[in-house]
Amino acid sequence: MSAGLTRLWERLPLKKHAAQSRIRVFSNQDQPEIEDDEEFRVLSLRTVKQQFQRRQQVRRDPITPPRTTRMAVDQDWTAVWPGPRSFHPASVPLPLRQGFTERGAAAPSKFANAELMKIPNFLHLTPPAIRQQCEAIKRFCTPWPKGLETEAKWQRHFPIEVTTTDYCQSLPTIRNPEARKVTVSLKLSDLRFDSHSRDKFLRLVGDRYNKETDILTIVTDRCPQKKQNYDYALYLLTACYHESFVTEPWEETKSEADMEEYLFERNQSKISAEGILNWNAKEGAPKESPSKSYANSVEQLINEGENEYNLGKYKEEVKKMLNIV
Repeated sequence: MSAGLTRLWERLPLKKHAAQSRIRVFSNQDQPEIEDDEEFRVLSLRTVKQQFQRRQQVRRDPITPPRTTRMAVDQDWTAVWPGPRSFHPASVPLPLRQGFTERGAAAPSKFANAELMKIPNFLHLTPPAIRQQCEAIKRFCTPWPKGLETEAKWQRHFPIEVTTTDYCQSLPTIRNPEARKVTVSLKLSDLRFDSHSRDKFLRLVGDRYNKETDILTIVTDRCPQKKQNYDYALYLLTACYHESFVTEPWEETKSEADMEEYLFERNQSKISAEGILNWNAKEGAPKESPSKSYANSVEQLINEGENEYNLGKYKEEVKKMLNIV
């Protein structure tokens, strides 16, 4: 029966194509379903002109090779790295590596290396760059002053030494609170004193004076600026120096018991030593005075106290003064 229907269907000339898409042929036998492969027709109530838009193609420039591959061996480095800047791997022709890795693995290379970019570098301060900068500023320099050829001459003409410190740090502010500190030092022998002014000056400066090295050190950090602390240090030095020469009225009334240290020249020891040396001397004859070494031994014995060295030195000076062998 199915074979007869198929022949009848093939003989129909009209609407054959349209009917094939809607009718399915069944048979009594177990045969697979036959379907047409044509698309399902969509009912369009209004005609819309379909516009096909092409996707815009993104144009990408080709990646250029690193600059280091085109660098000459004798290239001027100051033209490549003229000033301070962050690390750039394509401009440095060195196989640099930095960073933490597991044991046995090589450190990360210079490309896309954050460790190299976040630390300061001194690639702009190479010896050729420094030499070139020195040649550029040489025409602004003056000849070295005559008479300052040695360090001893420097210290004689410029006895004051000023020490300051600058800090390079990675902070939101470039100012470091320790940078305001100023240290002024000089030798006390470079200043002119008499016995009274020297004693008074040492009392004014206190423990800022080192007796072993004969160096006076003044440190100032009270003011917020370095220049202010420098001016304040020079002011303290000048004020103490001029104040030491001022003699107050009450200082004239000081007796021997009020003296801060023993001085041989203004004590009874000098009169006693002169009396011993000039005993049985004829009238009108020049008087003998004790030697300088004897005076120093007496002052050292009384000011520093009795010890083996001071007692031995005083003993030898007494023998010399009395001509005792």
